[in-house]
Amino acid sequence: MPNSPSDRSSGAPRRVCVQRKGPLLMEGPVEVELEDGSVVTSDRFRVALCTCRRSRRYPWCDTSHRDRT
Repeated sequence: MPNSPSDRSSGAPRRVCVQRKGPLLMEGPVEVELEDGSVVTSDRFRVALCTCRRSRRYPWCDTSHRDRT
């Protein structure tokens, strides 16, 4: 099975999807080290990392970047 946890521990690369005007989508699970040195984790199979810093759940995206009409 591609991208299984055993593949990742053997050094297989993780996929990160860059979206214009959107979050970074990353195959999980992930650990994210924040500027203050703290580490947050997610065991989900895919996570959305906020790049605009508007998210109330930063570093996780909560779609705050979307234009509201």
